[in-house]
Order: sequence, then structure tokens, then C-alpha cells
Amino acid sequence: MPLELQSVTFESPDPVLDAQFWAAVLGRSPIEDAGGILLPGSPRQLGLRFAAGAAHGNERNRMHLHLSEATRNQWETIEACRAAGGRLRGNGHVPTNSYAAMADPVDDEFCVIEDGNPYLEGCGPLGELTCAGPPLVGQFWSHALGWPLVWEQGEETATQSPAGGTKLAWSGEWSPPAIGADRQYFVLTVDGEEFDRETDRLLGLGASSIGGATFRDPDGMQFVLRQQP
Repeated sequence: MPLELQSVTFESPDPVLDAQFWAAVLGRSPIEDAGGILLPGSPRQLGLRFAAGAAHGNERNRMHLHLSEATRNQWETIEACRAAGGRLRGNGHVPTNSYAAMADPVDDEFCVIEDGNPYLEGCGPLGELTCAGPPLVGQFWSHALGWPLVWEQGEETATQSPAGGTKLAWSGEWSPPAIGADRQYFVLTVDGEEFDRETDRLLGLGASSIGGATFRDPDGMQFVLRQQP
């Protein structure tokens, strides 16, 4: 399928600081990317992109990252995050055999998942991007990307590249905040000759256009479709 998921963008009051933090944690090299900073992914690991925009504020984010066991165990990952400028949230206590709730330098939340978690086994250091949204959204993105659904249970869905790696998951409902509803969004790329065809296909799957190359999925989450030369 010609459509590819390049990255998830996080708008940030300090995108350089954000990119430096995640580059250090994930061992990636940042590059400039159309007004943002991209930490390129791979066929098995989701790319991350940071652009100037709104701060986190008091509302919860729609998306957050889950770091999973790979070359480091949970406590090694926690310490690497703290050394790069992250912090443990709440009282700083991490229950035994549970995830660690953390925040990056601009206070966006993420989790470091416990060792031996079977759901994220083999997914790599960036194990999952979890999003608020009903099963309808996971089903849409499975069809849009041509990725199989690897989890369907109650209100939870997850899809994953056929190559494996980072999972994209949805669970529960989401009420957009008054400010910053679109500060997190997917960036998709497609061959220029396929742009119109893929646009029509996405609209047929339930997306809606909000102008230019910007769209919303069936639950209102913004995404951007870019033409590749």
C-alpha cells in the first residue's frame, strides 16, 4: 500500500528540548522536517516529530507513549529518562510489576512499562502509542494503513505493522479540550501520483477533509497527508 505513517507530531512550547530528550532516550538523531524536528522511525518503530505549538496545559493529552523492555530493563529506562530531563509523576513511587508514570521536559505524560509485559513483548523500545478513542477509530486506522488489528477486546483496539514493532492502540472516549485539541496528530506520506487516489480512499473509509492536506479521522482526530516526490 502506498500510504505510510511517517510520524506522530507533538506540538510543544519547546520542540528543540522535546526532540533532544526523546533523541537521548531512544538513541535517534534529529533532523529538520518541514517546520518541525523529526526523529525518524523505521519499519518497526514509530517516528516522532516535534513542532512549535501549545503547551500541555491542565487537560490530559489524547495520546501518550509507552516505552517497553528492549535493550534496557524498566529501571534502566527510568534512569535514562531522568538523566535526559524527564521525571516520575505523582509521588515518584513505582509499584512492583507495574508501569512507571513519567513526564518529559515539557510535561507531556508517558509510561515506562514493567519488564516481562507479554502484550508489548518484542515491540522494541517504543512499544506503543496509546490514544483515547472508541473501537471505530482503531478499525479505521487498521484499514487506512493496511495493518492488521492485533487486539480487539471490549472498548480496546490495537493495530500493528505487519513488520511488528510499535503498536497503535485506542481505548475509551475523548472530550476535546477547549485549547490544544490538535496538538498531537499523525503525519502520513504518499507518492505524489497516488495522492488523489489515497485521499478518496481515506474519505471513503470515513475521514473528512478540513482543508488542503489536513483531515480528521471518524472520531475527529486530525492528521496530515503529505506528498512525496
